[in-house]
Amino acid sequence: MNTVEPVIVWFRQDLRLADNPALRAAFDTGKPIVPVFILDDDSAGEWKMGAASRWWLHQSLESLDSALDGRLRLFRGDAAASLRELARETGATHVFWNRCYEPWRIARDKRIKDQLRDAGLCVNSDNGSLLFEPHTITKSDGTPYKVFTPFYRKGCLSEEHAPQPPLSKPKQMELATPAVGVTLAELELMPSTHWYEEIAQQWQPGEDGAWQRLQAFLENGIRGYKQGRNRPDQNHCSRLSPHLHFGEISPRQVWQETEALANQSGIADDVDHFRSELAWREFSYYLLYHFPQLPEDNLQAKFDRFPWREDDAALARWQRGDTGVPIVDAGMRQLWRTGYMHNRVRMVVASFLIKNLMLHWHHGQMWFWDTLVDADLANNSAGWQWVAGTGADAAPYFRIFNPVLQGKKFDPDGDYVRRYVPEIAELPNRYLHSPWTAPDAVLAEANITLGKNYPEPIVDLKESRERALAAFKDLGTAA
Repeated sequence: MNTVEPVIVWFRQDLRLADNPALRAAFDTGKPIVPVFILDDDSAGEWKMGAASRWWLHQSLESLDSALDGRLRLFRGDAAASLRELARETGATHVFWNRCYEPWRIARDKRIKDQLRDAGLCVNSDNGSLLFEPHTITKSDGTPYKVFTPFYRKGCLSEEHAPQPPLSKPKQMELATPAVGVTLAELELMPSTHWYEEIAQQWQPGEDGAWQRLQAFLENGIRGYKQGRNRPDQNHCSRLSPHLHFGEISPRQVWQETEALANQSGIADDVDHFRSELAWREFSYYLLYHFPQLPEDNLQAKFDRFPWREDDAALARWQRGDTGVPIVDAGMRQLWRTGYMHNRVRMVVASFLIKNLMLHWHHGQMWFWDTLVDADLANNSAGWQWVAGTGADAAPYFRIFNPVLQGKKFDPDGDYVRRYVPEIAELPNRYLHSPWTAPDAVLAEANITLGKNYPEPIVDLKESRERALAAFKDLGTAA
């Protein structure tokens, strides 16, 4: 190893070389760099990564290690102990990392920073995950925003908070290679069965894959985005969410790449709307930072009295995509097969679980956590509380998505449903989103026997809607 004392770069949710502030700061010291990743399930507790995320992480670490010429050191277990061991082994004097904003990580990182400094090491942390630091944007009275639009328009878009340009990739880094660490296989991220094969066909994890996805979206998806993003049968979603979550690309890079398109004729509204979706991601992190109870507790405490049902059989049917409601089943099957679900459909399936089945949003939150490749504590928690009507700037509880109308409006030709629910593919469009309304002769011609090769609806949509509304109304009259 080089006789010059090295510096440690702790990679976390920033698995890239370009626009990586921690890596750039380490590079600027002129010292050899020890790049390290630590799988710290010990500290994560119930929020350790789900199966789909672990599959993605395996591929992403493999890609990052290749970009670092095989020099990425891997550890598993308590992060503080791993960093202390690595510092002793290498003689490192500095540790650099980019900040994370999950409550458990904030608490852990503060402890680690104190411990390392007590041991005589210098510690430097930067923002490599967000456009704006959550603590820097507040209302005029110093309190956090609870409504998205003023947060975005008055906070994020003010001159004071203009996103900084992304950093270039350091060139000719000198990388140190300590002997300590484990192999990628020893992290045990890959599942024992091959349920992920179709997921693997859908995605290219890693920094190169993230950049290719962004360019493909800007070339073929962003024009018409404002309206087209609601259509699961069309190709207007960026599908950047897992790349952003794992930090294979930064929001600053995405923001900058849209800059040249912002004033183009016929596309400015699409770019503005796409940027506002990036800002929704920021808002989710902002809420998690200021309200760390977001993943567990209703932000509107009145919902603590809501009479949620417990029905394991109904939950299992929802998870399998076996509810008898085609757009719901299509979404849940897309999730299982690809590790992803279109955002419009996410809202529909969430509304169905919470309001038609009256099951607690925690059930959906945990299922998404395990099955989404873009499972993200801030986005997942804020999204479920938004649909449930329990969070900040949430959809009111009485806004109940009608899955039949949603299907007809946003999948009018039935391409999305037919792809994921092929057993009803022969139905005419008129009945595709509500097979139970089709005449017997139409069902027979489409080779469908409800209750046999496609289920009857698990609930009556009208009756279950009225039941949910009545329960919500009772919240206002309870003592």
